[in-house]
Amino acid sequence: MTKQTIKNDELLKRLKELGAATVYEAQGAKGALDSGMKPLSSSMTLAGPALTLDCKPADNLMIHYALLQAKPGDVLVVDAKGFLEAGPWGDVLTEQALAIGLAGLVINGSVRDAKTIIEMGFPVFCRGISIKGTGKNQPGEVNVPICIGDVQICPGDIVIGDQDGLVIVNPDKAQNVLEMAELRESKEAVFREQIRAGKTTLELLGLENKFL
Repeated sequence: MTKQTIKNDELLKRLKELGAATVYEAQGAKGALDSGMKPLSSSMTLAGPALTLDCKPADNLMIHYALLQAKPGDVLVVDAKGFLEAGPWGDVLTEQALAIGLAGLVINGSVRDAKTIIEMGFPVFCRGISIKGTGKNQPGEVNVPICIGDVQICPGDIVIGDQDGLVIVNPDKAQNVLEMAELRESKEAVFREQIRAGKTTLELLGLENKFL
């Protein structure tokens, strides 16, 4: 493992610890995916570089091909066009993802076998759950820019996810975002101490005159 890899691993670990909401605020309230994208289980968290996939609704052929390009630590980010009436990801693909060492899945669509995926401990963020299966016929594109809602996600972008939601970070700006997130965390820690000492949020945020 190179020094650069160690540095990147530490950066990802710290961004994950700080949490999606703090990272989102630290980069100027940008990069958050919409609130319809939820973890299968509230305890699920993920952090890693995006392996992006643009695929057709109700077809998972390209997911199988995308996994051939996946590396340990990647987050597979799939734009399935928000289609909810089919689950292109299930327990068998989860087994493959675990064997590769993927950090997680983000899919703009549904999954199935939810209970088993949760038991397997693989982080999945999705728009829904569907019992229905999919075809394996349609072409797609791997490692291309995709959009989920109004957020563009490029190959290699950093994906941070937890119970609050998902946020995308440009890797070239990640170190600066981390520093801003650390500052925000420190500031909020001071706020909590001051509240316990009797201060109000109106005072701390300078909002006393907002209604005058």
